[in-house]
Amino acid sequence: MAMRITVVPYDPRWPELFRQEAAQITRILGENAVRVFHIGSTSVPGLAAKPVIDIMPVVHDMDKVAGCAPAFEAIGYEVLGEFGMPGRCYMRKGGDNRSHQIHTFQYDSTADILRHLAFRDYLRCHPEQRAAYGALKSRLAERYPSDIVAYGDGKESLVKQLERDALKWYWENQA
Repeated sequence: MAMRITVVPYDPRWPELFRQEAAQITRILGENAVRVFHIGSTSVPGLAAKPVIDIMPVVHDMDKVAGCAPAFEAIGYEVLGEFGMPGRCYMRKGGDNRSHQIHTFQYDSTADILRHLAFRDYLRCHPEQRAAYGALKSRLAERYPSDIVAYGDGKESLVKQLERDALKWYWENQA
């Protein structure tokens, strides 16, 4: 059975679900963990989202993450390596009923790390863009309920524009 794409209204339980999972991730990564961030749509209050918690651990040494694969598998993750994004270690939990995704980067992958954090913070601070993005995702989920590729393709143009706007906003607002 293919993953069903469902976009739901923001759930105020998502930050706590993130914190619970981040605690396990931090224990597994140990001293290699620099910080663990809540990213993606579930990290933006008020944003409609697929109910999948996106988590971004930042680590000191990416090579050590592979050694943690058995521990991640023991708590239900499928470890998929870079999975189309060089420099990332991607893991997912829940199979077709996915509940969590991990996007691990080494601390010096600054462009990828910043892109995720700026996007999140920009949507937190810009309600009109947040609403437009949520509405688009809802329409796409209704139109393509079992086609994750079409869903992603439908978001691509707006996501790229929002990423550009977010990075510009981020740099303009640094002290």
